[in-house]
Amino acid sequence: MNRLSTRNRMLVGLTLFSMFFGAGNLIFPPYLGAMAGTKTPLAMLGFAITAIGFPILGVIAVAHAGSLDELAGRVHPVFAKVFTLLIYLSIGPCLAIPRTASTSFEMAVTPFLSGDASKTMIQLIYSILFFAVAFYVSLSPEKLTHLLGRFTSPCLLILIGIMFVGCLLAPPAGYGESYGLYAQSPVLQGFLGGYQTMDAIAALNFGIIIAMNINNRGVTERSAVVKEITHAGWIAGLIFLVVYGAIAHVGAVAGGAYGELADGTAALTAITRDLFGNAGIVLLGLIFLLACLNTCIGLISCCSEYFSQILPRFSQRQWAFFFAFVSMVISNAGLSAILAVSVPVLGMIYPPALVLILLSFWDGARKRKLVYPLAIAFTSVTSIIVVLATGGFMTIPGLTSFLMDSIPAIVRELLWVGPALVGILLGWFLSPAPTAEAV
Repeated sequence: MNRLSTRNRMLVGLTLFSMFFGAGNLIFPPYLGAMAGTKTPLAMLGFAITAIGFPILGVIAVAHAGSLDELAGRVHPVFAKVFTLLIYLSIGPCLAIPRTASTSFEMAVTPFLSGDASKTMIQLIYSILFFAVAFYVSLSPEKLTHLLGRFTSPCLLILIGIMFVGCLLAPPAGYGESYGLYAQSPVLQGFLGGYQTMDAIAALNFGIIIAMNINNRGVTERSAVVKEITHAGWIAGLIFLVVYGAIAHVGAVAGGAYGELADGTAALTAITRDLFGNAGIVLLGLIFLLACLNTCIGLISCCSEYFSQILPRFSQRQWAFFFAFVSMVISNAGLSAILAVSVPVLGMIYPPALVLILLSFWDGARKRKLVYPLAIAFTSVTSIIVVLATGGFMTIPGLTSFLMDSIPAIVRELLWVGPALVGILLGWFLSPAPTAEAV
């Protein structure tokens, strides 16, 4: 069979959406809506480019390359190994997986604890149960569509739909005013907000599992698998657009009703409580629980499958248990410490990841052998310097004060764009002209 049925294609797209859609994806859009107010549609335009476009392009890029190793190998084989390892560890057990448990606990359990309850013990029990479920489901990564596509994703969408419809039918207010930079440059601010989701890094991980699920449905020819992964990416992107739009609308109404809010969580909590009372807190808790569980399952599956391939001495089952257990421990005991390391690492590897993704769609980059190495080198050096200089890890005379005092914080994250373009141009002109065979 060379293609999936329409139904199976939708299931795979839903599965991909659910693997992406975690707590961060729930928090950013309502905050955008609350801050942008009447300019929410413009802010959403910019947000969609980076929060939806980059991740979907990432999935498609890895599918066409064959794997993340092969894509990163266009720079250098050693870079491919180190870069891929950093991505799987930073987006997996060192950051995203532990946070799924801690975030869902804060939203789904903490609001119902009494003052004298032992939060530490309850959180430990919760995290054991949470990771036990995630571990069990991740034992069959090739069958994730059976659970995520058919059950948990539809349930999550229904719950979000209830919140949106409630806000649509009985809004406590209209859209509020725009605040801060959202009032001045809503499209740019939305673009930068979407950039901060860093979902493009997760996209580089998920291709391996989506391909397995497509294979499990009878499509095994490589070109057909690539085509189906591309279809899944566009389906997931369309779902993202609808869901992000709905949640941003909820946030915009919350901003109109309650004024400027601290974050997206505050916006969602305030409006669900207003619309549904205590049942609204239950609704919101279930939304966060399902979103975090889906992402956790997807990440454990991806990480365990990858490590079972590069270190086959241990099976996928053993790696899944290891990642679930380590993440459970970190979520209870050392999350703050591990975040202090993993978040800066993510800040360093995210720019080169984006450059890799974008270059993969330019055939000319592969025909000039220095384009990939120089573009990634210039990007990586810039992102490392910016993170170290602005994160308090080191002081670079003149540069640190310039970055901190003269450049807005949110713009610093895009300082790599100029050096990346310089690297691409140098790589193009310094590379020997491609031979007729290469062309």
